[in-house]
Amino acid sequence: MSDDAIKDITIIGAGPTGLFAAFYAGLRGVSCRIVDALPQLGGQLMALYPEKYIFDVGGLPKILAKDLAKNMIEQGTQFGPEVVLEAEVQQLIPEDGHIRLVTRKGEFLTRTVIITAGKGALNPRVLECPGWSEHHNETGGAHTHVRQPEDFRGKRVLIVGGGDSAVDWVLGLRGIAKEVTVIHRRDEFRAHRSSVLEMRQAAEKGEVSIKTPYETRGIHGDNGCISRVTIFNNDTSEEEDLQVDAVVALLGFKPDLGPIGQWGLALERNTIKVSQLMETNISGVYAAGDVVHYPGKLELIATGYGEAAVAVNNAVHHINPKARVSPGHSTNLKQFKQDEGEE
Repeated sequence: MSDDAIKDITIIGAGPTGLFAAFYAGLRGVSCRIVDALPQLGGQLMALYPEKYIFDVGGLPKILAKDLAKNMIEQGTQFGPEVVLEAEVQQLIPEDGHIRLVTRKGEFLTRTVIITAGKGALNPRVLECPGWSEHHNETGGAHTHVRQPEDFRGKRVLIVGGGDSAVDWVLGLRGIAKEVTVIHRRDEFRAHRSSVLEMRQAAEKGEVSIKTPYETRGIHGDNGCISRVTIFNNDTSEEEDLQVDAVVALLGFKPDLGPIGQWGLALERNTIKVSQLMETNISGVYAAGDVVHYPGKLELIATGYGEAAVAVNNAVHHINPKARVSPGHSTNLKQFKQDEGEE
């Protein structure tokens, strides 16, 4: 069905949905290519929150994001897909019998495309206060995510934000950082109720400090390192200085589809409209995961897995209309019977 020049399916995006799509393409016996703008497989699991726990994947009561990514990479690459990293797809050009993808690393031909790009490029929101830009660098102490908790060991850390990431890292850094303080511009936090309760209990024990309703007014430092932050009380209009070594602004992200938004796809609220078959409005182009929109859509990793399977099965049927849309259950597939030594 395929040759080296033209792949049957090219998957744009190497997060959990894309990796499961690659696995499923292998089950269907078609050639596959994975293209991603990031330097590593795993998507946001590895790039944004590798040390955070994930609780809502079936069969896994609790797993670190980096461990889920490791498992997904093992599963998604077992059939040998071509992997192209650090290659943002800039153009998608339908041509006679195939689709041309233009990237910074060259052009690639494919019979079908499955877009699993999540929310696209996620640009973190930053603090709009004096001193942020001067310290938002490799050594300056102003951060928009926590890559390794050990980076904050023994430091006085200020976390800014009121959502799940902020509360999770308040809890995650206690016992590692010397001090953990969180400020939020409102009195109420938006994070899961159980997490907020745990954080407030930790504050009662003196393990963390909570200050609301506060915002940052300025970040100050010496020799390129943060030494204090000026915060502002929204109720009293009073200012105070906090002695800190690091600031972590966890204010969410500004999603940006980037070049995907220029490919002629039907969009709705910065996502791609798809049918129940995960078809887009462009023939041979499918999408799955957080990047898609349809009535009743849920943005869950688990949902993405099912959508990936639907997209792959229909892409295979698009390539070969005689192929079955559903291949049956994996327990009955010859690939795994051979692995188990069955005849």
